[in-house]
Amino acid sequence: MAACVSNLSLFILSLLIVYFVPVQSGGGFSAQLIHRDSPRSPFHNSSETHSQRLTNAFLRSINRLSYFNTSRLELQSDVFSDGNIGEYIMNISIGTPPVEILGIADTGSDLIWTQCKPCAHCYKQDAPLFDPKSSSTYEPLSCLSTECKALNATINGTFCPPKAGDSTCLYTYTYGSGFTKGDLATETVTLTSVSGEQIAFPKTIIGCGRNNSGGFDKREFGIIGLGGGVVSLVSQLGSSIDGKFSYCLVPISDVPYYSSKIYFGANAIVSGYGVVSTPLVKKNPDTFYLLTLLAISVDDVIIQFKGSSFGTTEGNIIIDSGTTVTMLPKYFYLELESAIASKIQAKRVHDPDKVFGLCYKFNSNFKVPKIVVRFAFASVKLDPLNTFIMITKHVGCFTFLPTDDGFAIYGNLNQMNFWIGYDTVKRTVSFKPTDCTMH
Repeated sequence: MAACVSNLSLFILSLLIVYFVPVQSGGGFSAQLIHRDSPRSPFHNSSETHSQRLTNAFLRSINRLSYFNTSRLELQSDVFSDGNIGEYIMNISIGTPPVEILGIADTGSDLIWTQCKPCAHCYKQDAPLFDPKSSSTYEPLSCLSTECKALNATINGTFCPPKAGDSTCLYTYTYGSGFTKGDLATETVTLTSVSGEQIAFPKTIIGCGRNNSGGFDKREFGIIGLGGGVVSLVSQLGSSIDGKFSYCLVPISDVPYYSSKIYFGANAIVSGYGVVSTPLVKKNPDTFYLLTLLAISVDDVIIQFKGSSFGTTEGNIIIDSGTTVTMLPKYFYLELESAIASKIQAKRVHDPDKVFGLCYKFNSNFKVPKIVVRFAFASVKLDPLNTFIMITKHVGCFTFLPTDDGFAIYGNLNQMNFWIGYDTVKRTVSFKPTDCTMH
């Protein structure tokens, strides 16, 4: 019997360590995305075994589900992981003079926030708290501001009490594992290249956290929201990136040796032979990037998808770079597992950590069937590296898990070695099979 997700009370955020690098052609940027498990990451934990890293990451994918139930520039960036699969942090600077912060880069939330001084309740962090009084460009938003009134409907919290007048606009943002409360403000956000060049984006809306709690590490100073809502970094960069960003994630086996990449602007357009595109479906809230899953085929067997808790037709699955495994409603997962098990002749074994339900002993008999994820207008053929991952030296497990709650999330193991582009203006997501170690 496959392991099934039922306890969704916790949430661990996706993390991206991002260093922005200007692209000389067109005046844009690039940034490295270094996996947290890479020896080049400041979060690398050499004492953890491969199996421990995988298990911890998969459990965090399960816990993440609770949260989901709730002029043109070219930017490019390498992504650095912070030590566990599927988790990344992002390096930016805020304020004038710029103060560098490492924030959790979360494609599943919108608000950009950091811990601020003075703080009523802050979790312990390595660096000093950001001091708004030391920045010449920090401007708190008042309760009478149009930004505060507009954001009242987009962030999951109350901003101003009745008859608040011109007092500071307050926010509350709740995650599955915690929350942040504080002042809304505008501030200069600076993206710094590895060569030392800096590009400033003034009057960016941020949260100045005064009361923060949750599953944060002392090396993480807040969150950089990369979702689809109006206050995310992607949305606030707006016309400067023409609503476009993309990434190319290297396979897990290559994480110690290669960087992944994230791109913004015209540089992010996914084009060329083999590109397929599917509509990006907008729903409330507009934070999540929703696609329409029609079916998954296993060789000649086509398993129709009848929907999830996000809907039965359009926009029934979230694509999320911060969730490791793909999560599917239990009814659909069991059909998929059965179809795959009927095609594989190798010896089936138990996952030693009891996370996965479909595992095999890797030997010469192990051959993965052809698996195709069929989105609306886009069929994505997965390679074996996308669908089975080595848990131990001789045991590999299926990179999908069932959920009792009916959630559907397309995880990052299925996205590796694909160049994936988001166009929030044309409302499309594009996939191109790519060797991301060469991208």
